[in-house]
Amino acid sequence: MTREASSDVPLWVPSPERVARANLTRFLEMVRADGIAAPDFDALWRWSVEDPAAFWPAVWRFTAMRGDPGGDVVIGLDRMAPPDPSLGPRWFPSAHLNFAENLLRHRGGDIAISFSNELGRQRTLSRDALRADVGAFAAALRAAGIGAGDRVAGFLPNLPETIIAMLAAASIGAVWSSCSPDFGTRGVLDRFGQIGPRVLVTADGYRYAGKAIDCLERVREIRQAMPTLEHVVVVPYLRDAPDLAGIAGAVTWRDFTAAHEGAAPAFAPLPFDHPLYIMYSSGTTGLPKCMVHGAGGTLLQHLKELVLHTDLTPEDRIFYFTTCGWMMWNWLVSGLAVGARVVLYDGAPLYPRADSLWEMAEREAVTVFGASARFLALSEKEGVRPARDRDLAPLRAILSTGSPLAAHSYDYVYTDVKSDVHLASISGGTDIISCFALGNPIGPVWRGELQTRGLGMAVHVFGAAGTAVAGEAGELVCARPFPSMPIAFWNDPDGSRYRAAYFERFPDVWTHGDWAELTEHNGVVIYGRSDATLNPGGVRIGTAEIYRQVEQLPEIVESIVVAQEWEEDVRIVLFVRLRQGILLDDTLADRIRRRIREHTSPHHVPRRIIAVADIPRTISGKITELAVREVIHGRPVKNADALANPAALDLFRDLPELRT
Repeated sequence: MTREASSDVPLWVPSPERVARANLTRFLEMVRADGIAAPDFDALWRWSVEDPAAFWPAVWRFTAMRGDPGGDVVIGLDRMAPPDPSLGPRWFPSAHLNFAENLLRHRGGDIAISFSNELGRQRTLSRDALRADVGAFAAALRAAGIGAGDRVAGFLPNLPETIIAMLAAASIGAVWSSCSPDFGTRGVLDRFGQIGPRVLVTADGYRYAGKAIDCLERVREIRQAMPTLEHVVVVPYLRDAPDLAGIAGAVTWRDFTAAHEGAAPAFAPLPFDHPLYIMYSSGTTGLPKCMVHGAGGTLLQHLKELVLHTDLTPEDRIFYFTTCGWMMWNWLVSGLAVGARVVLYDGAPLYPRADSLWEMAEREAVTVFGASARFLALSEKEGVRPARDRDLAPLRAILSTGSPLAAHSYDYVYTDVKSDVHLASISGGTDIISCFALGNPIGPVWRGELQTRGLGMAVHVFGAAGTAVAGEAGELVCARPFPSMPIAFWNDPDGSRYRAAYFERFPDVWTHGDWAELTEHNGVVIYGRSDATLNPGGVRIGTAEIYRQVEQLPEIVESIVVAQEWEEDVRIVLFVRLRQGILLDDTLADRIRRRIREHTSPHHVPRRIIAVADIPRTISGKITELAVREVIHGRPVKNADALANPAALDLFRDLPELRT
């Protein structure tokens, strides 16, 4: 296993003044005052995983989380995957809180949400206006007979109404689940059809890359196919008076809430593990798994990550480019609990100009900017230079996730975006609605490395023998329970599907499915998904190692690499999407192979390189190596509706280049 080594000098080190005023520094001071020997961050991390029963209440106290924590902190700490899911672990078993109350605790006329789309800023909501809108929608839900445990589903763009509806559902104890509007009918039914929502909140359409895309025909199909639905609430986004004909029980948002204007929000005190969200796996290998996340664990984990690892404060303006079908939306919205302004964007990231999101960041004075690793790579390819063209003086942190951030993207950020910025590549997943590896705002940033393992997360890398290793690649695992583990999978009463998802490889140890390495700096390098790891000649290779090299070539927009079964072994096949007007000739193919060989190893060099016009992605924008692997072997892809561009799979079928 190889990787591009960090230099002897970090790319960025926080100033002493920045360290002194950081939330994390104040947290360290608090736990030291409590008698904890934590002279630095590494010692703090060790304490947090060795004594979680002390660490998590400290986070609750430091972040001023609202609610009654009760007595016990955790039951079943030694039982991460019990045969009976009722046996534990259970966090804060006697606690009561309300998720929405925590996110709405800040009052006044300051802006809580700012919403933009491809046409520019559309509107803002103050903290008081947000509370009022949540109160009205919650009252309308109660009047419709919706109560604790009922499911409310959102098929919505990234609008303020999406947040309002979620918070209204959470305030009364209903369970929220959302998909972005670019899902097809089958993809929506594969998700919502499993959980039986009584209410569907949707929009008449959305905007993307200059196009207005209607959603109502799909809503008609969804309504007809989902008998549990009693109410369909439509947000007029593209037009003032959308045509709701043929959608049984449909009303506009305005009509749904009209009789309840002025209703104050009421917050039901609920158990710590009361269901808050139902999230979904990508679904590219079958029906999506439905992961149920509890209110308390989600809130506590998000506050830890936002306040300690991201250094978020009420003065911040936080943005993440995300849809409502990706867990980063849930993570972003929790910034309201800190009192930060949440900046929303609906549209294509590189439209109408390649630097449109950076223009928005300048206009909104964003202080924490989040996007996918792919966005940063494409910005570099498009020649976007915010450091030259935009005033990003308020910006102090850039977050990246969705896929491993290539080492050259670190260089790009510090050279062409902003030299004095905390770049935090973070990694986790929908499964935990949070992160295993994050930023450390009081520590250095090393090229190509995620800075640290999350506080309270007993993350290790296991080698083939099932023991912890460092300095070599292996399976990313978590060896002890943590509060944001799913409380259950939907329709999994004996917990068998839950256990099979995470605990079959190493009993009672959470195996996340990432191929990773712990570095000499106590950082993390992610090489890709372990189920997509290449294994030619018995040498395990992370796909991200190849992407990091290939996508630095200016001719290549993006790539995808898979293993093809061949002659009782496997061979590496690289597919590349080229810039317009570029052809894959022998000269370019040789340059690709030479770069991979020189910067990784001869084992990494692909046996076949093939140009394709498009690369299939999940709805959340992640390339899907497993689907391509199935197609090139003539096997069916079980759920192509989970893809944003399923037609792209046809580009990989029956290729003559793969027959020899």
